[in-house]
Amino acid sequence: MIDKNTLTSNIIVFAKELDASRAVAKQIQQAIVAKQSAGQPIVLGLATGNTPKLVYQELVRMHKNEGLSFENVITFNLDEYYPMMPSHQLSYHNFMNIHLFSHVNMLPENINIPYGQWSKAELIEKCKIYDEKIQQLGGIDIQLLGIGRNGHIGFNEPGSTMDTCTRLIDLHETTRNDAAKDFEGLHNVPYQAITMGIQTITSARKILLLALGERKSVIVHKALTGEITSDVPASYLRVLPQIEFIFDKEAAALINR
Repeated sequence: MIDKNTLTSNIIVFAKELDASRAVAKQIQQAIVAKQSAGQPIVLGLATGNTPKLVYQELVRMHKNEGLSFENVITFNLDEYYPMMPSHQLSYHNFMNIHLFSHVNMLPENINIPYGQWSKAELIEKCKIYDEKIQQLGGIDIQLLGIGRNGHIGFNEPGSTMDTCTRLIDLHETTRNDAAKDFEGLHNVPYQAITMGIQTITSARKILLLALGERKSVIVHKALTGEITSDVPASYLRVLPQIEFIFDKEAAALINR
């Protein structure tokens, strides 16, 4: 039985990270099916990193065991390291293939991820086209987010403002340090990334921010109870009517108190 405690109407805490992840996956499943019943596509904004792995695992299970189809799903990923070849083992192209895309019936033409090999000369235009494509499809229906230990969402690092769109950004020291283990050393971690901007993210009709584990408890508390500021980009989210915060008890430990 799921042990959950609703702190406010848009903050839900689950006993375990698996329960929290399954709750997120269930919302995504229901939205996909509802759009299918209406004969319409659904646009999902997707995140990478450790946080959404169990969500994708559950969606894959739903596809294989419950017949959940992804044929009407169009996806836009939040970000990609720069420069980064899509074939690189640590690229977010590869991450999404490993954890979701290669296991479900996604149409390749419906998958959108920032390209880590765009030239500097074309970056601004390519990022603009990325946002325009989202707008042409009617916007993002559900945006899945994690939260970095410095409060970033996507790679919108501290200092990012509400009016930002998809762009190239310098990675914060905390972000690079957190990635150092995966890259087998800080010197191998890219200094930049392409990220969907906060304006694009907050335009989504539904936003699900998932945070798991004790290491996220300090920034969760700061984002939800501290000053709303560009120093903690995730703090912008709490004033939005379409946001839902989903935590396990470790991530919510400080706000529970």
